[in-house]
Amino acid sequence: MNGPIRTPDDLDRVAAQGASLLYPGRLKILIGSASCGIAAGAREVEAAAVEAVEEFRIEAVVSRTGCIGYCQREPLLDLILPGGPRVSYGRMTAAKTRGLLQAYASGEGLKPEQALCRFESEEHVAAGETHAYPVASNGLAKVPPWASLDFFGRQQRVILRNCGSIDPMAIEEAIARGAYRGAARALAEMTPEEVVEEVLRSGLRGRGGAGFPTGRKWDTARRRNADVKYVICNADEGDPGAFMDRSVLEGDPHAVLEGMIIGAYAVGAREAIVYVRSEYPLAVSTIRHAIAQAEELGLLGDDLFGSGFSLRVKVRRGAGAFVCGEETALIASIEGHSGEPRPRPPFPAVEGLWGKPTVINNVKTWASTGPILSRGAAWYAAKGTERNRGTTVFSLVGAVKNTGLVEVPLGMTLRELVFDIGGGMAGRRPIKAVQTGGPSG
Repeated sequence: MNGPIRTPDDLDRVAAQGASLLYPGRLKILIGSASCGIAAGAREVEAAAVEAVEEFRIEAVVSRTGCIGYCQREPLLDLILPGGPRVSYGRMTAAKTRGLLQAYASGEGLKPEQALCRFESEEHVAAGETHAYPVASNGLAKVPPWASLDFFGRQQRVILRNCGSIDPMAIEEAIARGAYRGAARALAEMTPEEVVEEVLRSGLRGRGGAGFPTGRKWDTARRRNADVKYVICNADEGDPGAFMDRSVLEGDPHAVLEGMIIGAYAVGAREAIVYVRSEYPLAVSTIRHAIAQAEELGLLGDDLFGSGFSLRVKVRRGAGAFVCGEETALIASIEGHSGEPRPRPPFPAVEGLWGKPTVINNVKTWASTGPILSRGAAWYAAKGTERNRGTTVFSLVGAVKNTGLVEVPLGMTLRELVFDIGGGMAGRRPIKAVQTGGPSG
């Protein structure tokens, strides 16, 4: 990667390398390889794809990606044509993969009748680009049009912007999709006070459930006079049926790290911790790999973007106690005590880890921060409702036709979520109840 990143020009250099991986100029075969995909058989599909590429002499690259959200149809395999659309196939097997690639190699085409959907374009949410997969005319006019899948059509992806599109183990691909642009702007062009003000204007609230204004929490910690401060990512996702945080860590770990860099700079913290439960082994290994890559590029460590600001990030694994999702219990766990909540005040932003000011935000909150800084508070505040701006992610599970991860602007009705995106009830029984917030709700 030719040296550390110190300036936006250095980001451009690495982004160019990442673009050549994202769009290699030949057929790209993407295998959904998050926990949901692996459990459904993604590794067998990947092996079959590699074997078919070699057997049928296809000029192609096989790559892994995170969860795009349509978990019900895993294992997912996507074909990205050179200069053309991205076509998604679901519930793949080794045999179906071989047959699909054999048909492609023989000139039969993409088998549109078997496809879930066709993505004509993807928005580069952080970079502001809108031409990731431009419509091409090279033979595709003969392919019948795919129906637009309602599951994706109503979504607006900010938190999940890169999940299912990048290889989470390749930092160059994340940078090509806009990662660390917000951090570069914050550290190179803004004071901590200006960063806090930008987050306040965006209207971002904590996405862990409590909904406290993120900028207010940061400002409280920023104003505290202390020699040491901390920022913590709360990835202790314990509700049965909830897998939003896990999927972000597995699919786009750099979104979380960038948010933590911005938050740490804003409050004056030099140490950060990602607290993730041990039941998420893939998330743990992915975020650790991302930290190592960011350190290698100088995006973590000393003198980030030549600003004089330094940050170290560590991963702490929780034992899986549900109560440790509560922030004071999480702090107790990191300190080596039983994970038990303590009375508040004082709040962690005043007196948290080891008695020092500590900002704790959820995975989805941190992942929302980079685009706010790169695209501006007004862009984010235009989404959602007057009292709750932006988007959030739901794990849509239960007796609906389309289950998976859904990111929508706040303010969408439950009816729209269940029927327009979820496809309505599975089976013939009428809907009787919708439970929000998981079993603990």
